[in-house]
Amino acid sequence: MKKLKFVVSLTTRDNDYQQEQASSAVETAARLGVDIELVYAENDAVLQSQQLLKFIQSNSESRPAGIIFEPVGATAMPQVARAAAAAGIGWVVLNRDVEYLADLRRSFKVPIFSITSDHEEIGRIQGKQIAALLPKGGSVLLVQGPAENLAAKQRATGMQESKPGSVQVKAIKANWTEASAHKAVSSWLKLATSQQTVLDAVAAQDDSMALGARKAFQEIHDSALRDQWLAVPFLGIDGMPKTGQADVRRGLLTATIIVPTNTGTGIEMLARALSAGVNPLEKTLTSAKSFPSIEDLAKIRSQRTKATGA
Repeated sequence: MKKLKFVVSLTTRDNDYQQEQASSAVETAARLGVDIELVYAENDAVLQSQQLLKFIQSNSESRPAGIIFEPVGATAMPQVARAAAAAGIGWVVLNRDVEYLADLRRSFKVPIFSITSDHEEIGRIQGKQIAALLPKGGSVLLVQGPAENLAAKQRATGMQESKPGSVQVKAIKANWTEASAHKAVSSWLKLATSQQTVLDAVAAQDDSMALGARKAFQEIHDSALRDQWLAVPFLGIDGMPKTGQADVRRGLLTATIIVPTNTGTGIEMLARALSAGVNPLEKTLTSAKSFPSIEDLAKIRSQRTKATGA
């Protein structure tokens, strides 16, 4: 029997969650005896589309049996998906709600499905973290993903739903990397209005952006202002064991949200589907959780309040 080959397309190399996605894909493929080719879109939707079309349009001998990808752009490439399905290539979408899957599943026999976290629920968890840390209200700087990114929108919506009404949010956009968040926050700090802003927390939509924001605050020349802003809670999302969770333990982040990687699950489900000739459920949801727990965050806040006499 011909060995299965999958293409795994990820958004960028410069993000700890994507790096963990890659590691999970490599480990799972080795365990299952599946060949994979990892490609990175460098946060460019056009490049990602071109990369995947090149695989789809290759000759039948080198064509992959399936494509597993995390979309960069807002649309998740419905035309590319249809081309893949028409070529007999399985199509697995990661971390995105995709409307076109149902139509493709009716039209083609290859496995077509998605695996995603509930991004609004992730946002709600972050809102609950903010509530635990700022029970009397305050001001939060939100470092959000790209404006056109659905996951970024859903996380922001969820956070707004669960945060206290007494918490005001100022949002700035970055691009899921530490460097992009550092640049965005550094630019914001140069505004005259930002110097008078009182911040009670910094919440980023992933851990790398939280660290980029922290780096920007560390570069403030006014030592009193720098120390004041670095003392506020920094919150992230993704919670990978060696990065986000480690950064919480080191004190660089106050909290993160553990979001399971899903490339490994995608490879397993696609391999099983191709072997058995069945289509998995259209959408599989993974579960996220606060790290530390919301209850532990409330205890941390209470202990800090007592220590400072605030």
